Amino acid sequence: MTNHRIALIPGDGIGTEVIPAARRVLDTVADRHGIRFAYESFDWSCERYAHQGAMMPDDGLDRLREYDAILLGAVGYPGVPDHVSLWGLLIPIRRGFQQYVNLRPIRIFDGVPSPLREARPGEVDFVVVRENVEGEYGEIGGRLARGFPEEMAVQEAVFTRKGVNRILDYAFALAEQRGHHLTSATKSNGIVHTMPFWDELVAERAALHPNVTWDQEHIDALAAKLVLDPARFDVVVASNLFGDILSDLAAAVAGSIGIAPAANLNPERDFPSMFEPVHGSAPDIAGRGIANPLGAIWSAAMMLDHLGHPEAAVEVTDAMAAVLTKTRVRTPDLGGTATTHQFTEALLELI
Repeated sequence: MTNHRIALIPGDGIGTEVIPAARRVLDTVADRHGIRFAYESFDWSCERYAHQGAMMPDDGLDRLREYDAILLGAVGYPGVPDHVSLWGLLIPIRRGFQQYVNLRPIRIFDGVPSPLREARPGEVDFVVVRENVEGEYGEIGGRLARGFPEEMAVQEAVFTRKGVNRILDYAFALAEQRGHHLTSATKSNGIVHTMPFWDELVAERAALHPNVTWDQEHIDALAAKLVLDPARFDVVVASNLFGDILSDLAAAVAGSIGIAPAANLNPERDFPSMFEPVHGSAPDIAGRGIANPLGAIWSAAMMLDHLGHPEAAVEVTDAMAAVLTKTRVRTPDLGGTATTHQFTEALLELI
């Protein structure tokens, strides 16, 4: 029996509804694969911020450090500014635990029609690899002369050789395991320092991976090509901002952001990695019991794979595909009327 300690952070909105669904799926496959999960749930959220003035306690990272992985639901709620919720919880975890790889698989499932006429199941299956701890989301900068006509804001992007090289090495290695092709997102025709530096390092690291063909696309053209021909892509590697935008666009191409997962990885495993659906807290439907749990369930499958249980992970993703192909059970975002509970029950029957 393999034991894993999992920190659960349901968070806000529908996060508190989809994490229990993901946990049920984990426990179901765990029994068959000799895995035992020990969970501890943390109430770190915007509600906590409203009552205590902080998204998580001062020793939050120290408390999480002892766990094997973190499964998070969603962060953000009306009344708490987004920069407060993100910089109070998600970003400190990502940076404090050096989760420098943000991994977002994109796949069109049979039974979930893409808004794109030519995007078909079995043809669109790629991964966005996003640098997750530096880049355009740096903390360097500030605001001057607040309230005066000359008020200004300065935000510095930070690209380090170490930071760029390690995300590129991860992306090239992933491409070697998949379709042997990598696309780099850039904007070196307009951003004159950081993006040429990025391009130079892509070329350097590519030389270490001769089995991978690669190209680079300016971010604006790349966004258009993701819509026009998503089947052409295998691994897309991008800086923090570009990867953030591309992965949400790609999730929409796949038919619903409600099914999209994400992993925040520390590949060296010096710290716990964190897994979360992409859909956000969705306050408009929170509390109604109709949230799509697939994003959280797929994120849990990615966690299984990261913890060394690839067979169990495949069992989960196969059941996801089966429930969409073999049944008509759908949550409202997919055009159905099923509740979160009903959808989860249908998936569990197939597992």
